[in-house]
Amino acid sequence: MFENLNWWEIGALLLLALLIFGDRLPVVISDGLRMVRNLRNMARNATTDLSRELGTDIQLEDLHPKAFIRKHLLTEEDEQAIRKPLQGVYDNLRADVTGVHNELKDVASAADLRSGGARPATATGSAPAPAPRASYDDAT
Repeated sequence: MFENLNWWEIGALLLLALLIFGDRLPVVISDGLRMVRNLRNMARNATTDLSRELGTDIQLEDLHPKAFIRKHLLTEEDEQAIRKPLQGVYDNLRADVTGVHNELKDVASAADLRSGGARPATATGSAPAPAPRASYDDAT
């Protein structure tokens, strides 16, 4: 919960809380803890009621709509049928991104001034122009 805060920041927050709440700080902390406990109990009761009504075991993580549909409404075949059309698009996109990445690495290594002291080629130089890539409009 506090992985982004260092000890100085936590100490400053505690000092600020002490200055704001003063003598009431223990009461405020206990009220906050009681509220968190009540929220956890409400969530636990809601999942228990939902599990009883649906007749299946539901965990708190299953209440996310995507996880609920995937776990309780879709069969394995349905999930594969949904993923199959998108898999080809994903593979094509991944291949294009890999190609662009490789081209950028080639351009970066050619333009690296530290590797030979040579200046990078300009637009009027002898370097050939890259071939035009097919766009989405050409494919459709």
